[in-house]
Amino acid sequence: MSAAAPDITVVAPEEIRLGTGNSRRFEGAEHDAGVSYFYVENQPGQGSLLHWHPYPETWVVLEGEVAFTVGGRTITATAGDTVTGPAFVPHRFENIGSGTMRLIGIHASATIIQTVVD
Repeated sequence: MSAAAPDITVVAPEEIRLGTGNSRRFEGAEHDAGVSYFYVENQPGQGSLLHWHPYPETWVVLEGEVAFTVGGRTITATAGDTVTGPAFVPHRFENIGSGTMRLIGIHASATIIQTVVD
């Protein structure tokens, strides 16, 4: 007796693209996944608004130099660094480098829940 093949989902970038750039938003619930993420490409000076989530967020810096403000603390991270922020704490990030910044923001939730502060 052979077991049924597991369901595998491939999501092409254009299916979850944000705007006209390369950034994207993956909602896990739409793809039977337990996590969600943002893939972000920002130019110097670009970043997110101050916001919070009711779950922790983890960022993986893929390229560039990023200033993360979590609560009242600001740190700098570069390619290869992983940064975490706790639930319910306002946070933001900004590309402080001279080139393209790429990161993945992993949300510990199948649905992205975000409250903008400013």
